[in-house]
Amino acid sequence: MSQLHITNSLSREKEIFIPLNPPYVGMYVCGPTVSGESHLGHARPYVTFDVIQRWLKHLDYKVRYVRNITDAGHFEEEDREAVDKVDTKAKLERLEPMELVQKYTNMFHDAMDLLNNERPGIEPTATGHIIEQISMIQEILKKGLAYEVNGSVYFDVTKYAKNNDYGKLSGRKIEEMIAGSRELEGQDEKRNAADFALWKKAPPEHLMRWPSPWGEGFPGWHIECSAMATKYLGVPFDIHGGGMDLQFPHHESEIAQTRTATGNSPAKYWMHNNMITVNGKKMGKSYNNTITLRELFSGNHPLLEQAYSPMTIRFFILQTHYRSTLDFNNEALKGAEKGLQRLMNSADVLNQLRYMENAGDFSQSEDDAVNKLISSLTEYMNDDFNTAMTMASLFELASKINAWQNQQAKITSISSATFERLKSAFNLFISEILGLKNESAAASDSKMDEVMQLVISLRNEARTKKDFATSDKIRNDLQKAGIQLKDGKEGTAWEII
Repeated sequence: MSQLHITNSLSREKEIFIPLNPPYVGMYVCGPTVSGESHLGHARPYVTFDVIQRWLKHLDYKVRYVRNITDAGHFEEEDREAVDKVDTKAKLERLEPMELVQKYTNMFHDAMDLLNNERPGIEPTATGHIIEQISMIQEILKKGLAYEVNGSVYFDVTKYAKNNDYGKLSGRKIEEMIAGSRELEGQDEKRNAADFALWKKAPPEHLMRWPSPWGEGFPGWHIECSAMATKYLGVPFDIHGGGMDLQFPHHESEIAQTRTATGNSPAKYWMHNNMITVNGKKMGKSYNNTITLRELFSGNHPLLEQAYSPMTIRFFILQTHYRSTLDFNNEALKGAEKGLQRLMNSADVLNQLRYMENAGDFSQSEDDAVNKLISSLTEYMNDDFNTAMTMASLFELASKINAWQNQQAKITSISSATFERLKSAFNLFISEILGLKNESAAASDSKMDEVMQLVISLRNEARTKKDFATSDKIRNDLQKAGIQLKDGKEGTAWEII
């Protein structure tokens, strides 16, 4: 598969990826609602789309990756009362809403950094784009597909569906949506049960509120992403991603809003990662099985037998194709921990192996087999970002590497060109494409820094006592060992030379 293929949720088919404006690629991924700690459900989509944007960059596309922060207005009328999650949580924690938002945004970023996810190019917030949302709502009103009631504005789904295929992405029929709607707060304001809020009037006790042409209120959840994606990527853009649970109502509503306001559908390709289960059950508060990433990394949760490192979690997520269900359980996570270590050990072995030319030991079949496995890494990634099969090929190569290690660290059965190609590809796919890091090496670096800080403190103590002979000896001996000390206004730093 020489060209990249993507499974498009809209067509339900695997399609050749043809950017709208090559070599540029615009990708929008729905970000977290920062009203609480990041949990397992946040790990999968952001690891998935991190690898996707890494692969697109590897293919020499210039990617603009936009991932929003929902810091206001996330309410789901279809499932619960129309309340603002951030506003509600701020009252519970007795914090200012923006104080709460900053707290959980920082925790989200910390967790994503530990998972080695690259930061998006643009990370807009809902509260920072109220003007754009109001403007889009006004445009929808002008087109006659929204209506205002008592300071709230609703999208007229039934009217829109007369001339548009509402439900195509999620596979739902509007009649079923109306029949399945529950009697919730604000339903009496709607013309039809399937209509959704673009803007909600803020009750007196609501902390988060903004002025609008319809009075003080706050935006609906769906309009936020439509406004921000349009602002930074235009319409249409290439890829819109998120979890499968966002197909309806969120993404279906985004399509309706954006098409109405701009005349274009938002994205050419829609991508959705599948759900996470915990020990076979859907993850949710009602099942008491929600695990935050901090709990996962520390092991401090009743369902966890031990702590699992960020790279173990990343490895485990990528062992399964993003469109397949992923079940978290202790046995599987322990297996992932061992698998990660095996892969990292093989990378270390490969980097220490040396090539030795010996025509008598050369095997054309072995050379061909290694080259085929190397080529398969690209083939599998081009096949809808199949990280599961990519890892399988890496493990086959790891088996060969470990077998070569038993030959006194000498490679003789493949050509020197294949050996160099293997070293390059193996390291590239593990670290740059899959984004896996050797955590034991990072721990060693941390210990090294602790030792160096002790040495620096001893040298500083000698200097304080005007024992310059000892101070100079420490500096000079370190330099002979390949470590240079740099004295500055803020103290002494060190680096390997």
